[in-house]
Amino acid sequence: MNDLAQKTGGSDGLGAGLPAHQVIYGKLRELILFGEIAPGEAVTIQGLCARLGAGMTPVREAIRRLISEGALEFQGNRRVCVPQLTAANVAEIIFARQWLESHLALRATQRAKADDLAGLARIDAALDRAIERGELHAYLQQNYLFHQRIYQIADAPILAEMAERLWLRFGPALRVMIGRVGTQNLPDKHRALMECMRTGDPEGAARAVREDMLQGMEQVRAMLERAQNAQPGG
Repeated sequence: MNDLAQKTGGSDGLGAGLPAHQVIYGKLRELILFGEIAPGEAVTIQGLCARLGAGMTPVREAIRRLISEGALEFQGNRRVCVPQLTAANVAEIIFARQWLESHLALRATQRAKADDLAGLARIDAALDRAIERGELHAYLQQNYLFHQRIYQIADAPILAEMAERLWLRFGPALRVMIGRVGTQNLPDKHRALMECMRTGDPEGAARAVREDMLQGMEQVRAMLERAQNAQPGG
């Protein structure tokens, strides 16, 4: 089972070997991460129980964890929502990700073995297929898996956890942005990163992943900025 499957309770939904609360946490985390719950969309706890096929206790526990991670906000009246980002929020995330992603890619390049590079190539090939087919969810999932694999190769668990939490913050807005521009309008810069890793160029890998991150995040920031300016008094 890959790491995304472990976090989400198994891609087949079985969650073999995981306690119920961890399975439900993973499923709800994936709904947020890939924008299946839209930013600002209020959902009831009862509705989440029905959607996830779970009882109240594991759903409440999952919600509690995700609120602590900044991925959900409690609205009262048994409702929660995914926070809506502002352009200023995204600017902060960009600031943090520039260092985190670059440093993790640099460390990964110093540690990567042939099997690691082959695994990245397989994920990137799946990403390319998703782009060609215009499969939004598959694109988001494979893009996340690619970056997550870099974090794992880097072997820096504290930094990886920080990076993962940022994904939960911007993932829903990224889904909205890509839903508007389409997957075809997002050039895949992963090949440059993989080439730097293959040739043992840590600084080049750091630059490549920074460019890859910036192209998506700047589009998210611009989308939110336009939306804010379009509001009365914006």
